[in-house]
Amino acid sequence: MPDDNTPDETGRALRAILGDVLGLGEQQLAGFTDETGLFGHLPELDSMAVAGLLTEIEDRFGIVIEDDEVDGELLENFGALRGFIETRLRG
Repeated sequence: MPDDNTPDETGRALRAILGDVLGLGEQQLAGFTDETGLFGHLPELDSMAVAGLLTEIEDRFGIVIEDDEVDGELLENFGALRGFIETRLRG
């Protein structure tokens, strides 16, 4: 779990998770902005990888993601996923 839940820290932690789960390189991850598309844009993030990604997010951030919270908007882009995590960390 990150030491704090500032957008920068959450973004760094999320980039690390995406790198670990999807095998993305540091250079590619460094270029991620809030508008960077995820599901449907990254070939590595297919339907099978989504479960692993969400499990790793839950483990590293200490949050629970309910099945009914997972939809196209959650994984639409990096900013949407980061924002969701930040909201959950704030309680």
